[in-house]
Formats: sequence, C-alpha cells, structure tokens
Amino acid sequence: PPPTTPPAGACTATYQVTGQWPGGFQAEVKVTAGGSATRGWSVSWNYGSGQQVTSSWNATVSSSGTLVTARNTSNNGSLAAGASTTFGFLGSWNGSNPVPLVTCTTTS
Repeated sequence: PPPTTPPAGACTATYQVTGQWPGGFQAEVKVTAGGSATRGWSVSWNYGSGQQVTSSWNATVSSSGTLVTARNTSNNGSLAAGASTTFGFLGSWNGSNPVPLVTCTTTS
C-alpha cells in the first residue's frame, strides 16, 4: 500500500519479516514521524501464534505475555517531521508466523 502521512504529533510503523527459517525469523520495523518532530516513540503489537522476540537492535524491546513493546534508543528517538528510523530483531516461532498489526505512539 502507498505510505500515508500521519497527523502532527503522531507516528506510523510498518512491520516486515526480512528472513525466516524453521523456528526462527528476522524482522524490521520502520517508524515514521508525523507532521511534527518527535522526542521519542513506542511501537507495540500482539503475537497470536507463539512468536517471541529473542534479541533486538536500535530499540529496547520488552514482552508481557503476547504483547511486545519496542521503545526508541537514545540515538533514534528524536525524529524530524516526516523522518524515519528502523529497528530490527530476531525471533522464534512455531506453527505460523503472521505479520501482526503494529501501533506507534510518540512520547515526550
């Protein structure tokens, strides 16, 4: 789908599996600032098929049950309006590995 511009003070995120093998995968999330600059961001999603994040880079990732939350690091939280950054991670899965719906919020 074509990219959309988020409203001022908001952000969007897109999740993409960049590699997959039996029991494991690598994914990347692109975070894009809205119509105004951000001081920080947080991206969250729920896994429904037993996936788990095992390691990450360019974000601090935590999990609670099926909920995964990724927060910016000190070097990529401040984004100019419309600017983007990416973070990635390795994960495990069993059964299937569908792409989850992600939610992005800005922090102050």
